Amino acid sequence: MQSYDALYSQNLYWYALYVRSRHEFKISNRLADIGIDFFLPVVEKLRKWKDRKKLVDFPLFPGYLFVHIQKNYSDILTVLKIPGVVRFLGILPGEPAPVPEEQIISLKKIIENKRDIDPYPYLKEGQTVRIKRGPLAGVEGILVKRAGQHMLVLSVDIIQQGVSLKIDASDVERV
Repeated sequence: MQSYDALYSQNLYWYALYVRSRHEFKISNRLADIGIDFFLPVVEKLRKWKDRKKLVDFPLFPGYLFVHIQKNYSDILTVLKIPGVVRFLGILPGEPAPVPEEQIISLKKIIENKRDIDPYPYLKEGQTVRIKRGPLAGVEGILVKRAGQHMLVLSVDIIQQGVSLKIDASDVERV
């Protein structure tokens, strides 16, 4: 027979929250105050001012944090009532979608490792993207992955020809 704690923890799921801009830390403090388990992935970045430099914590995913709650009306409503919480993320409107536990565990391991971590754009092969900086800024094409390298493919339809260019995924954005 399983203990109550083991049974209770099986009903907990991770959910992604979308929050107001620059409210991640305020909301995480409120969640801690009311006893809700949460995860706010943060990275340290060196900030420079005129007179000093300092390592400052920044959310890895600005505007998002994760809560570990049961999928019931009461828990969801408790979180939604916190000032600054905009909504739960989900595929269907009003229906929070759980984040796989493995993704949260992996993300926690990466954060604990404290190596150089940078956000990486969520891109899918075949997606139309635009280069956002550098001499090719504004160029649009299709994202392709070949031999572990991201490529931007520009097609000229009328002549049925194309050209590919190696790109860094952090230099492109979805169109």
